[in-house]
Amino acid sequence: MKKPAFLIIPALALGALALSAGPALAADNSTYQANLAALNGSNASGTVMVSVNGNQATVTESVSGLAATFDGNPYPHVQHIHIGAKGTCPNMSADTSKDGVISTTEGAPFYGGIGATLSTSGDTSPAAATDLKVAGMGAAYTYERTFALDAKTADSLKAGTAVVVVHGLDPATLPAAAQKAPSDLVPSLPLAATSPALCGALTAMPAGAPGTGITTQASPDGPNLGVVAAGGGLILAAGAAYAVRRRMSTKA
Repeated sequence: MKKPAFLIIPALALGALALSAGPALAADNSTYQANLAALNGSNASGTVMVSVNGNQATVTESVSGLAATFDGNPYPHVQHIHIGAKGTCPNMSADTSKDGVISTTEGAPFYGGIGATLSTSGDTSPAAATDLKVAGMGAAYTYERTFALDAKTADSLKAGTAVVVVHGLDPATLPAAAQKAPSDLVPSLPLAATSPALCGALTAMPAGAPGTGITTQASPDGPNLGVVAAGGGLILAAGAAYAVRRRMSTKA
């Protein structure tokens, strides 16, 4: 499939935000959930759950309303667990350039650098941050994958500072002043290519809770940052140090 120039994001596109992956670590068995709220007027939404068993994490996610296509191809949405900052999603006060768009670097003081890449296959480290071949594809998709959790990401989950961010906007939805603006990470690309579209702070679910679900309290100036979750986790099978299972569906 021919990739349009707009979507060929070099490996350095998010490199400034990537954190070095540490060795695998035995984490407490816990489950975390978040609602994914729209950023930058994307009108998208979603939910995500991260269930940890030892050093293995199973991530299940469902999103919809994202930018669907570009140049006739499904739009690749790179997505990550960001760590090491405030553990929150930015509101428009983060738009320090005042162009009407929260760029990836403008949001970084809130959600941090990349701890893990939510890729559909292969590498899940920050090194895979902009691998479009394993990104979420199209306007809506579901994602499920189990992978080895590195120490920094595990620590951030337990500390309540882990945030899921899905990137990639439709340039036509941006304010006029920003539609042709260059990316703050790679000036040869449009701002839309690397800017966040969805964000959700991961919150630990109560141990032994009987059901599942996520409720949110509306925020007047940005995505909801408080998530109240109730429910049980997924049961993970014991296996190899790096086990992968995924289910990916796309629709443009």
